[in-house]
Amino acid sequence: MTTSGTRTFNLDVAEVIEEAYERCGLEARTGYEIKTARRSLNLMFAEWTNRGLNLWTIKEKFLNLAEGVSSYPVGTLTITVASSASFNVAETITGGTSGATAIITSVPSSTTLAITYPVGTFAATESITGSVSGTSTTVSSAVDFSSSQSSADILEVVLRRGNTDFQLDRISRGDYLNLPNKTTQGRSSQYYFDRQIDPIINLWAVPDSSTDQLIYYYVDRIEDAGAYSNTTDLPFRFYPCMVAGLAYYIAMKRAPERLQYLKSIYEEEFQRASDEDEGRTPLKLQPSIQYLRS
Repeated sequence: MTTSGTRTFNLDVAEVIEEAYERCGLEARTGYEIKTARRSLNLMFAEWTNRGLNLWTIKEKFLNLAEGVSSYPVGTLTITVASSASFNVAETITGGTSGATAIITSVPSSTTLAITYPVGTFAATESITGSVSGTSTTVSSAVDFSSSQSSADILEVVLRRGNTDFQLDRISRGDYLNLPNKTTQGRSSQYYFDRQIDPIINLWAVPDSSTDQLIYYYVDRIEDAGAYSNTTDLPFRFYPCMVAGLAYYIAMKRAPERLQYLKSIYEEEFQRASDEDEGRTPLKLQPSIQYLRS
């Protein structure tokens, strides 16, 4: 008996759309029909984030902290400049034309600065000046927000000091608001994750060292479908779910008579894929036994 010997089956976006239309009893004949199907595919990927964790979207991040800076973007925001060597960590930079400001959290290279979310918008070719060093340089390109805005949530977080990792506890917005002194410096032990369009990690206590690192796992956004020749940002085990889901989305617009049938298949496929997409750590339960003294 002969087998293929390969495990490379994949679907590009065009094939996903073709298969989904066939499940609706239709054919995609026009450019608009293909375009609207791709839009539905991207909407479905957004819906999957709302359904819960997709393990392949969990990424690890290392974030350098700056002494005296309490709020950080989830993804590293960098600004590219002509020269960054003379700037200081934790100082404020100001745009000479735009008036935008931000705080430097680290200096990754000789031409880049990692910064907090800017107040305002830095313009390419404008000059920026450091508040402490007095250094001036020219901006080469504007800040890229895409890595930060794609983060849906944060999971486990630790602070690394030297060779030791310390767990940080997540607190609510109300708990963070009720902290009596948000400027207290020390080794951070808690964080509040502000889930805005531009999500922010707020640390307490405020870092007292520029050598600490924040290490965390976060839920990244599934990549857009993009060009029709692209493959999708999914593991192979989610292909049946993806095709079933897109067929259901197309049926909402083009084949309402098959809507309930395709919806039930989609929900079944998603549940099956979701049940498989979980950790395999064994669960151990230990009863608590207390003895009462008479």
